[in-house]
Amino acid sequence: MEITRKLLLSVSGILIMSVECLSQNISNGAQDSLSLPKRAERNAASRLAIARPLNIEFIYSAPYNFTSEQIGKALPESRVTNFTQLKMSANYNFIKRKNWLMGATAGYRYTSVGADITHPGGSIKTTDGDFHYFFSAVNFSYFSTLFNKKTIYTSSLLVDGSEKHVERVKGMLTGNIVLKANQRTKLTVGLLVNIDPSSQAPVMPTFSYEHKFNNGLIADVIFPKSIYLRKYLMANGRLSLGAELDRTGFYLYNLDSTDQRYEYRQLDINSGLMYEHIIANHFVLTAKTGMKMTTSGRIFRKEDSFGSPVYQTTPDPTFYFNIGISFNPFLFMSSKK
Repeated sequence: MEITRKLLLSVSGILIMSVECLSQNISNGAQDSLSLPKRAERNAASRLAIARPLNIEFIYSAPYNFTSEQIGKALPESRVTNFTQLKMSANYNFIKRKNWLMGATAGYRYTSVGADITHPGGSIKTTDGDFHYFFSAVNFSYFSTLFNKKTIYTSSLLVDGSEKHVERVKGMLTGNIVLKANQRTKLTVGLLVNIDPSSQAPVMPTFSYEHKFNNGLIADVIFPKSIYLRKYLMANGRLSLGAELDRTGFYLYNLDSTDQRYEYRQLDINSGLMYEHIIANHFVLTAKTGMKMTTSGRIFRKEDSFGSPVYQTTPDPTFYFNIGISFNPFLFMSSKK
């Protein structure tokens, strides 16, 4: 809940300001002059909303200091000198019916970390490592009604691991009710169930809200993932200000010269600016920058949970930059027909 509170507070002021600066009624003549930009905005919105089956991202984080503790014992402050990541993902719905669909997702994350570790005696050890994380999932969605409201049920079976071993089989169930959906406002509420022994939150409420203000600003909230204030720019761009949650995780081996397997996991709040630009109708270039706040990073035994760490870090906030490109080959192929 503390993570959620920080995320919501970080940009709630933005949403309040947007309400206060809503534009006044526009005259008929002004509306006519805005019709072309509005059509371009709607066109950009429809293209940016399309699922992106192929996505590649590169993430850079500036060096930062961190404090740590091992099994409850505080350790001297150390410093991360390098933290870069490469993310790739693909998703495809291979069966589509009127009331249900089935698809698959696969992804890979490469993480490179370098650090200067300060030992209790004052000596400093320079260390670095490259880590590989893979995952794949089969997803099923069913569309129905509940209390005369459109309802979406989803289930996912996920397998993850490293280049060495398949590690976990997880499950996820969600249910979302569409409470409101019109041209200006979309509102859903729901519940998420994590079938994962390592999860600290096996059950979590979900909430999404999108509202288009008269001045062209759009409030876009997906709890617990992100909160943004968006603005479409001409025919091909969208600028967003806000924050989102991101997670880094990978598996560790031979930490204590035994066969014990460990997992490292950290939760980040990335706040700042995001710009998306459509290129040649089929590519979306995305750039993000701002401050990254990591609530904590933890190493725990694979059979334990995130709440039972053997080693824990608390990093300082740092600057981050993310650039990515997405491609929808199915949209490209359909345009050729």
